[in-house]
Amino acid sequence: MNKTIEDLANRWLRRRPDGLSQVESQVLQSTLERTTIAKDTNKAVAFHQTFGDRLADTIARIGGSWSFILVFIAFLILWTSGNAWLLSRDAFDPYPFIFLNLILSMVAALQAPVIMMAQNRQAERDRIDAAHDYEVNLKAEIEIMALHEKLDELRHSQIVGMRDEIAQLAEQVKRIDDILSKQRTPS
Repeated sequence: MNKTIEDLANRWLRRRPDGLSQVESQVLQSTLERTTIAKDTNKAVAFHQTFGDRLADTIARIGGSWSFILVFIAFLILWTSGNAWLLSRDAFDPYPFIFLNLILSMVAALQAPVIMMAQNRQAERDRIDAAHDYEVNLKAEIEIMALHEKLDELRHSQIVGMRDEIAQLAEQVKRIDDILSKQRTPS
């Protein structure tokens, strides 16, 4: 049973091989070779990350966590209470906390682009995952169609075999009936 990509493309995708995308051709080839197509996309993405990418992801992960928010709230409470009440005369940053506002603005100015970079990379990872999911789903559909085809062929051959057996049994019953008929009639 020598199948080719052209046979599979015509049968299961209802397209000519020259109309297939590269991904579809690879999926059909893996179907012919009976190889898996699933892979760990996280390893491929991690392999190509630069130090800056990893740093931006780490900053975004920390900056978007509850622990960071709670620590930052505690820092703000300490800063304002320390400068407003404890250091009332020699306050480092007296009310309205202009130096604190400057620090917060600088943190926000740096943190926002870093988080956006991490989000852009996450969107790219999501696109890679979606493309990989498409490949795996397409292969699964093709394999299911192949199983249905095999089951249909098996069922057809069983029906043909049963039909032949019924015909043989009917012939045997007819011969037995003929023999019995001859025995009943007196000669």
